[in-house]
Amino acid sequence: MITFIVAILLLVAGYLVYGKVVERYLDIDPSRKTPAYEKADGVDFTPIPTWKVFVIQFLNIAGLGPIFGAVSGAAFGPAAYLWIVFGCIFMGAVHDFFAGMMSIHNGGVNMPDITSKYLGSKMKGVVNFVVAFLLMAVGVSFVIGPSGLMANLTGWDKEVWLYIIFGYYILATLLPVDKIIGSIYPFMGAILLFMAFGVGIAMIVGDLNGTHEMVELTPAMLKNWHFNPEGNILIPMMFIVISCGAISGFHATQSPMMARCLKNEKHARPVFYGAMIAEGIVAMVWATAAMTYFGGPEGLNAAMTDAGVEVNGQLIKNAQAADLVDIICRSWLGKVGAVIAILGVVICPITSGDTAFRSLRLSIADLFKYDQKPVVKRLVVCLPVFVVAFFFCKVDFSTAWNYLGIANQTLAALVMWTGAAYLTTKGRPHWMCSVPATFLTFVCISFIIISPLGFHLKPIIGYAAGISVALAAFIFCIIKCAKLRKQL
Repeated sequence: MITFIVAILLLVAGYLVYGKVVERYLDIDPSRKTPAYEKADGVDFTPIPTWKVFVIQFLNIAGLGPIFGAVSGAAFGPAAYLWIVFGCIFMGAVHDFFAGMMSIHNGGVNMPDITSKYLGSKMKGVVNFVVAFLLMAVGVSFVIGPSGLMANLTGWDKEVWLYIIFGYYILATLLPVDKIIGSIYPFMGAILLFMAFGVGIAMIVGDLNGTHEMVELTPAMLKNWHFNPEGNILIPMMFIVISCGAISGFHATQSPMMARCLKNEKHARPVFYGAMIAEGIVAMVWATAAMTYFGGPEGLNAAMTDAGVEVNGQLIKNAQAADLVDIICRSWLGKVGAVIAILGVVICPITSGDTAFRSLRLSIADLFKYDQKPVVKRLVVCLPVFVVAFFFCKVDFSTAWNYLGIANQTLAALVMWTGAAYLTTKGRPHWMCSVPATFLTFVCISFIIISPLGFHLKPIIGYAAGISVALAAFIFCIIKCAKLRKQL
């Protein structure tokens, strides 16, 4: 329990201390008009109460990411705790804060335009491709997943649920942000938080009364516990599997949407940095719960394979993340927990899917400088997107989905490099962005070289390539930033 409590306290302290440090570097000016007022159109640029902006941001970036990603990442063992806590404080929350504030300071534009301004126009095409792929993959996956679950629960044909969910997505993408998304997200946020809070309390109570023992972080536990260690090397695989709970490039596609709704810059830290810390807490709860429920990382890995593990008289084997979440909620939260778990597993992905498509519409509109105030013009952009998405729902999209993780962290690295250049243009040191960017560059390059999804070469080759490219990028950043400072 000590590890868990310390981790939660560190995350909260990260918001209170390091969050304020980052805030000082971001030129926050409460007297400056935000894009919500400067470009108000009643559709995408519209002032929304701060608490709602926080909830929407939290659900946009979270969904089931900090649950499924954390549960899957827990298979690597307690090393996941370190990545969630320190990754969230020094990388993920910084990443989201910069993505939001860079958008606010540039009129609410999306990441491709921001990257183009600070890293050069040649990078815009790269970022546009990564963003489009990422958003389409997330959107489509969060149609297929919930429709399949609802088909199993209701007995209705999956095709029917595809149409229903697509219908909701079209409305959520077309209508003003404060109509559907701003109205229903608070209820969905309550479900996600209830799941995490309930599981966290049940886990602590169980540890105190001896029902189970929470896994502690000790030197002996810092090794790769994955059932397939050769195909899932701790470094870099864990840093790709656990993304939303630590750092995720997908968040950079969501923060600009809320940058268009924020009433005052002084609320940016709780909305952007704070929402990521909240997600880190949720991820910490589920990573700990996954290992604790099954008696440690060995038991968790057994539950994911043919070996299986018996818990409370039930043999669990070949379980997927959704199965593990359902089992934990049913056991620790009872009938109410089971219902909440089902709602969460079905609804939470939808809260990321709808805003993924909305963000894709906005990115395309920004690319072509196409006004989105008239609903007809929104339809012009929206309908082709959904036609393509519907097509992908009919074919095997699993191959593309397998590459989502690396696309996610590649975008995160690009955003952090952009943040480094942004800081330099403000005459400030770039280290809080360039150091995380260097680390993420190493992770992405080594993953591409080592992973079976990439070249599948020996780890030593991947590490050498990752270190070389990361150092080269860091040196280039220093040279580029030095030139930028001379131009100021």
